[in-house]
Amino acid sequence: MGILIPLVSVSAFWAIIGFGGPWIVPKGPNRGIIQLMIIMTAVCCWMFWIMVFLHQLNPLIGPQINVKTIRWISEKWGDAPNVINN
Repeated sequence: MGILIPLVSVSAFWAIIGFGGPWIVPKGPNRGIIQLMIIMTAVCCWMFWIMVFLHQLNPLIGPQINVKTIRWISEKWGDAPNVINN
């Protein structure tokens, strides 16, 4: 559920910009280009956001902690016999 709320809300925001933005462009000789720019901006921003969001869900490289640090944390947090004796 925690993933669904930002996914839906940000996607809805960029959908509103992408679909609603071109309707507010005033008439003129460059209206089609401006509409295309608004749509492409919304698509590119949404794609960048979704890629960053999804890469944060399952990172390829995690934090690398020294063994001494792991043992110190384990000792301070109370499950030291399991880690220190092994």
